[in-house]
This record gives sequence, structure tokens and C-alpha cells, in this order.
Amino acid sequence: MTPRANCPCGLSAPYENCCGRYHSGTAAAPTAEALMRSRYSAFVRLDAPYLLRTWHPRTRPAEPLDLDPGMRWTGLKILETGGGSAFHSAGTVTFRASYRGGAIHERSRFERVDGAWVYLDGEFLED
Repeated sequence: MTPRANCPCGLSAPYENCCGRYHSGTAAAPTAEALMRSRYSAFVRLDAPYLLRTWHPRTRPAEPLDLDPGMRWTGLKILETGGGSAFHSAGTVTFRASYRGGAIHERSRFERVDGAWVYLDGEFLED
């Protein structure tokens, strides 16, 4: 029996027990940070339908997402969170997502829509 790989989001749980359950729809991300991690994992796994499902209806792209299969994501580091718990209706997550050749440093905003966390928008930050 081979050990299951840790989730791409950086937590030590296997993918199926971590972001995989959000991607499959068997569970909803309970916090803005959990949604951020699951969206990063969706980029790693080229899961455009999940990314669109978890995007705020007001800011969701009208066109299909064109994810680059050649992009090699190498890690996610959560730098700061604000709000975004079960007791909030909005939250922010500041993170650095590394890829082969660089990194994205962003502060993302999240809101609840019909009780579920969704990505609203983000602001790129200088390193």
C-alpha cells in the first residue's frame, strides 16, 4: 500500500481528506483560509470548474478559465488572515503562491454568498 500524498495546499492531510472533499462537493470550505487553500490546490490540479464555482457571482469571469497545464506550482504560504471564520461574513487572506520561476504575492478578499465562502477579488502586493 502506497502512502497518500499530502495535499498541494501545504497542509499535512492527504488530498482526499483536505481540499479534495471541497473540490468534489462533499464538503464546503468552513473558512476563507480553507477556501484560499482549496483554490490554490484547484490551480495545481487544473480544476477550472471548482475555481469558477467558488468565485463571487459579481466578479466571476464570463469567459472560461484558460489554465496553463505547463504551470508548475511549487508551494503556498499563508502570510496573514483577517476575519474569514465561521463568525464572519467577509475575510482576507494574504499569501505567497510560488511557481517554477517566480511567485505571486496577493491579498485576496472573500465573502459569504448563501452561506458559502467565495473569492471576491485580490490585490497584488510588492515583495
